[in-house]
Amino acid sequence: MKHLLYTLSILFISFSLFANTNKSDANLVGHVIDAATGEHLPFVTIQLANTSIGAMSGASGHFLMTNLPTGETTLIFSMVGYKTVEASLLLEADKTVEINIAMEEESMLIDQVVVTANKYETKKREATTIVNVISPLLIESTASNTMSDVLDFQTGVRVEMSCQNCGVPQLRINGLEGQYTQLMMDSRPIFSSLASVYGLEQVPAGMVDRVEVMRGGGSALYGSNAIGGVVNIITKEPVRNSLNISQNTQIMGGKAWDSNTNLNGSFVTSDSKIGVFLFGVLRQREAYDHDDDGFSEIPHLNSATLGFRSYFKTSDYSKLTLEYHHVTEARRGGNNLDRPEHEADIAESLRHNIDAGNLRWDYYSPDERHFATAYSSLQHIGRNSYFGTAQDINAYGASDDITAVVGGQYRYHMYNCLFMPADLSAGVEYSYNRLRDVIMGYNRDLTQNVHLYGGYVQNEWKNKDVSFLIGLRGEKHSMLTRPIFSPRANVRYTPIKEIVLRATYASGYRAPQTYDEDLHVGAVGGEVSLIQRDSTLRPEMSHSVSASADWARKFGSWESNVTLEGFFTQLNDVFSLVENGHDELGNLLLLRTNEKGARVYGMNLEGKVAYKSKFIFQLGYTYQQSRYIEAVTWSENENIAPQKRMFRTPDLYGYFMATYEPIRKFTINLTGKLTGPMLIQHFAGYVAEDEEVISPTFFDMGIKLAYEIPLYRLYSLEINAGVKNIFNSFQQDIDKGIDRDAGYIYGPSLPRTYFFGLNFKL
Repeated sequence: MKHLLYTLSILFISFSLFANTNKSDANLVGHVIDAATGEHLPFVTIQLANTSIGAMSGASGHFLMTNLPTGETTLIFSMVGYKTVEASLLLEADKTVEINIAMEEESMLIDQVVVTANKYETKKREATTIVNVISPLLIESTASNTMSDVLDFQTGVRVEMSCQNCGVPQLRINGLEGQYTQLMMDSRPIFSSLASVYGLEQVPAGMVDRVEVMRGGGSALYGSNAIGGVVNIITKEPVRNSLNISQNTQIMGGKAWDSNTNLNGSFVTSDSKIGVFLFGVLRQREAYDHDDDGFSEIPHLNSATLGFRSYFKTSDYSKLTLEYHHVTEARRGGNNLDRPEHEADIAESLRHNIDAGNLRWDYYSPDERHFATAYSSLQHIGRNSYFGTAQDINAYGASDDITAVVGGQYRYHMYNCLFMPADLSAGVEYSYNRLRDVIMGYNRDLTQNVHLYGGYVQNEWKNKDVSFLIGLRGEKHSMLTRPIFSPRANVRYTPIKEIVLRATYASGYRAPQTYDEDLHVGAVGGEVSLIQRDSTLRPEMSHSVSASADWARKFGSWESNVTLEGFFTQLNDVFSLVENGHDELGNLLLLRTNEKGARVYGMNLEGKVAYKSKFIFQLGYTYQQSRYIEAVTWSENENIAPQKRMFRTPDLYGYFMATYEPIRKFTINLTGKLTGPMLIQHFAGYVAEDEEVISPTFFDMGIKLAYEIPLYRLYSLEINAGVKNIFNSFQQDIDKGIDRDAGYIYGPSLPRTYFFGLNFKL
């Protein structure tokens, strides 16, 4: 990894030798004001369309741009909370043009720009698939420290803890388990099987600009795992000189502390050609024991994250971006946490060292018709682990994981292709993953090398009223003998300005490889459980369709948006876990095998209403059915009948979020999450025999109050406090003691939790 960083640094410096030296003396000056108040707006982003040239208004709202390319161009003014403004103008050599802009306030519910829909920037309303955006406002309003905290506040998305000992988070989209979702960072699939185990908790909110979530098979453009959907975590990019220091402290259940410290800094040169965003996060969390039996329900955790994202504009039409971050994390659950792991009755302990980075080069042609990008990503994870019971000194293990991705993409804009304008996109990608996972005490020495060669081509015909997208992705997986081709088709129709209708179809697959849950060893009844793969395991194939109607309208300063979506996914040769006896060491074996198939179908309803930035309310509700085609026998207990219903998947769930600013600088945030009843597996140990349990309904409500105190000019201090899970809606029948089933955990991830924080914005 050190050699890679050295190489990337040399490459970054080398590109700086080719900086733009254009001396056209075509200049721009002007200012930006609020259309309602007339006040000058600082830190407005100003961009020449389809170039890397940009600037930002200063603290007084004024700006200056020099030596610009001559000719007709479009200037784009954008700022969070304001409508984007585009202005056309003519730039001539040796002349200075003055342009003054007034921007109208907007809540940004409707006209957002997303990149996940088609792998390039598209207005959300014009995208052929639904893309929801988790904005910085939502992250702040929910007092989220990591991505696992905030993803619950998206329609059709749930995050749950699936282990009492180590707190492994499980992401589900439209009822499908985490293995069906493609996790990405900056549009790159660097989350390997090992990285996905605890990945959502290892991405701190301080490094994230926004998260784009795309539900359903229309996301198959991104690869084989994108059957349930895509979660694209987009890291912060430097936009202006700033410094942010924050401290957030939580008290879980009145007895366990969780402390988070963030330090972020953004630094940009006066000509905006070079910028760097630096971030650092420290977290210390005490273990939480809900029922005072001496065994934790939420593990002890210490973590530190350090990294940066930088850019260099190599010319007026090209840009180089470099990102790197390092994560060190230690987590442990069970009992006797102050003793070595092998002196505990139950212990799950993991120490991660993660290094990850990516390099990307983008090019835009001067005629705005060609776009090309080349990228590479590399991630290394070293993990030392202990998964053991009964003071087993042989339960120590180690894992080593390397993931590398390299690829390129090209897009060509056609003014007319057969019957309307179109964008033709094509890309190639190669990914490699080498994994070794060793626990010698369990006779486990797993080595896996996966080579994945992929490519895609798609054409999108579009205008303001209609879009047709047809695409095909082909992949050759090294664990399959034949390549697999996954088609994709999307249609968008806008009959009137307020309504957008969409329909999608996509196919996908999952290869018979090791997945994240295979790398987690659970504790059940005082023994451990291990997952094995059936030697005849076949790839799992999928077909997904969805249809949606999206209505949005502005009423003066009010905005409203309602979306109704229906979805259906057919899974063939679906993967399933069944009991398979015990090994020679007495460990419970779970076998991953193929079942005939499964169907997941339902509907999502979401609504939003906002008044400028004073008041925002949004909610989401999902009703679904997740069923196997043929009943599955999961337990050796003859009293348990074969089951068609998928486990840990409620038929209904939802959320709401409201933000209100009654007076300037003071905000009130209310949040709520609803989880309906679901079917839970409960393995024998604490209970006499395996059983199936229907969970109760949970409603997790929270409140946050925040006040921003102006200090000097643009410097401020925010003070905030609140409560998560006000009604303490938490699982009440948790197993106790050494014989517990650590996987028998469901419902909200936190008990009633008080928090308070400080945020310096400099």
